[in-house]
Amino acid sequence: MPERKTIVLDDEVVKKIRSKQAKKIKDTASSVSFSSIVNEMLSECMKNS
Repeated sequence: MPERKTIVLDDEVVKKIRSKQAKKIKDTASSVSFSSIVNEMLSECMKNS
């Protein structure tokens, strides 16, 4: 079950996440949440560690 967490992100990080979100929305023609992009990016980073 997902947990709600509060984090503080730098403006540049938010811009990159929003950019990735916009690209995914454009590519899939469906809604994509900010949280889903953050989770996707964190999962990708954790696979590499």
